[in-house]
Amino acid sequence: VFPEMALFLWKNLLQTTKKRILQQRRLSLYNGAHGYDEELIKKKLQQFSGGSINLSKEDNGIGILTLNNPKLMNAFTGTMMVELQEKVTELENWKDGKGLIIHGAGNTFCSGSDLNAVKEISNSQATKSMNFAYKSLLYRLPLISVALVQGKAFGGGAELTTACDFRLMTPGSEIRFVHKHMGLVPGWGGATRLVRIVGSAAALQLLGGAARVDPERALRLGLSQETLPSSDGTTAIGEARAWLSQYTEGPTSVIRAVKKVVTAGRELPLEAALRTEKDIFGTVWGGPANLQALVRRPKHK
Repeated sequence: VFPEMALFLWKNLLQTTKKRILQQRRLSLYNGAHGYDEELIKKKLQQFSGGSINLSKEDNGIGILTLNNPKLMNAFTGTMMVELQEKVTELENWKDGKGLIIHGAGNTFCSGSDLNAVKEISNSQATKSMNFAYKSLLYRLPLISVALVQGKAFGGGAELTTACDFRLMTPGSEIRFVHKHMGLVPGWGGATRLVRIVGSAAALQLLGGAARVDPERALRLGLSQETLPSSDGTTAIGEARAWLSQYTEGPTSVIRAVKKVVTAGRELPLEAALRTEKDIFGTVWGGPANLQALVRRPKHK
């Protein structure tokens, strides 16, 4: 028995070491290829001030993230990009977090980036690096996220909706990938995620036609999960909270594990996803929620 146990432990040690080496190699490759210097990027972006990203964390484990720059239809300034990264890090470290609602102040979602800031930094290394940070921000969260689309979600705002697990729209709202009219294509991962959400043909129509997507069309395409009854800010947030809570009810460890296995299945190659699922299963098997369920012995009908 002892040699088998020793072999098992040795294999585990090798696997862990291999994972760490690969992670370090990926990080160094990224640093080398892109010259990624977070502090330098932050300083560059903070020259373009205005607006804010506000976060409230509720006792039910649902966070509310507000894009707050209503004068510019909640367009992202440089400081807002930096604040978004900081808020996501805070959410990452929120041990009781299970869900997240992202919405915009003033009954509209987001009109993309502040063009003044974009003009100034478009040719700099900072843009590429911040785009990398931005597009990966929400996907790394172990929270079930929903974009609450009121008013307009244009350009980068439309891309931001695709970085969430779900999208809810309100009456009169619209999502529109207007990049073509700006002589651009999405650069924050919006095109790739859109293809995965609606398929390549529909994505080509939405991007190639810069098409307006109202709530009805969004539902047909599978871009939106539901159209909420109210378009008023506070009421709509309450409705979004109630809608999201059906997926966040239950022990935090289990809800976060659910999000992690789905993210792995969506993002990783098959073999890696299967390994990750097995690892995450190991974190909840025999855990408090699992043991309590066994004691209750629920009947599945």
